[in-house]
Amino acid sequence: MDNLGITDRRRLRRKLTFWRIAAFVALVALVAGLGRMSGLAGEGERTRDHIARVEVSGVVTADEDLLERLEDIKDDPSVKALIVAIESPGGTTYGGERIYKAVRDVAEQKPVAAEVRGLAASAGYMIASATDHIVAGEASIVGSIGVLFQYGNVSELLDNLGISVDSVKSAPLKAEPSPFEPADPAAEEMIRALVMDSYEWFVDIVAERREMSEGEALALADGSIFTGRQALDNGLIDALGAEQEIRAFFEERSVPANLEIIEWEEEQENRFFFAEALAAAISQWAGANLPFGEAFEGLSDRKLFLDGLVSVWQFGGGQARDDWGNTP
Repeated sequence: MDNLGITDRRRLRRKLTFWRIAAFVALVALVAGLGRMSGLAGEGERTRDHIARVEVSGVVTADEDLLERLEDIKDDPSVKALIVAIESPGGTTYGGERIYKAVRDVAEQKPVAAEVRGLAASAGYMIASATDHIVAGEASIVGSIGVLFQYGNVSELLDNLGISVDSVKSAPLKAEPSPFEPADPAAEEMIRALVMDSYEWFVDIVAERREMSEGEALALADGSIFTGRQALDNGLIDALGAEQEIRAFFEERSVPANLEIIEWEEEQENRFFFAEALAAAISQWAGANLPFGEAFEGLSDRKLFLDGLVSVWQFGGGQARDDWGNTP
């Protein structure tokens, strides 16, 4: 190939690279613009009177974003009522307490109902009890009222390996129970007192919110789970059904029947991840070596750690256990 041909090829390659980069920039700008328009559209919907709905799903923790949304819902005059949709086996007792109190704050300002979908157990039911009206499906799972503290014990394994773990403590109960040795009676008593104090608080909530005597609440607070039909009979929920029954309850509270239900969800993070994923695909298509894919993978690799006491329905694998760890 002569020099002129080589020069033409280089010029063509530079033009191709330029247009690839230009197309990439334009598409990223389009994604950002669509995300912003979507956010503005969502905010625009919330300016007119409506019923808000938030979702509590998966393991319950002290979800700061959800707590902020509940605070905004409480103060927003456009929100005439709130639906808390629950699909959760429970989670941390502290997380359940935070969300419970936030829902109660909303309920002091406007009607609030719980929509139990497949499951509202333990801390999930704690949150449902914060509402004025609980609706569940006939086959929904409700209950598992109780508190759990679990810890591992690898002392036998360490003995078999010939490994010992020594410690110097300021007092006998410091860092007890330890996974490196069997818990002594004093440590077990300390943990039981901790669990029972939180358990009694949970039972008091159920008795107060469901208008039961302490004895009636205790009879249901042995860790048992119930179908929606059973929960209606024993007073843990108010009605069987879903959205239609909730609207009927709201109408009794002077909430117009024609109000739209608008999901209050964390849209910004979802848009961010969508934009990251799309940008990664565009980057690969354009032949650019940009780190969007790695950033997306790193941000989406989030691990969940539960700290402290948990109020959760333990399910799957092995023998069934109640909230005290006993096998039935």
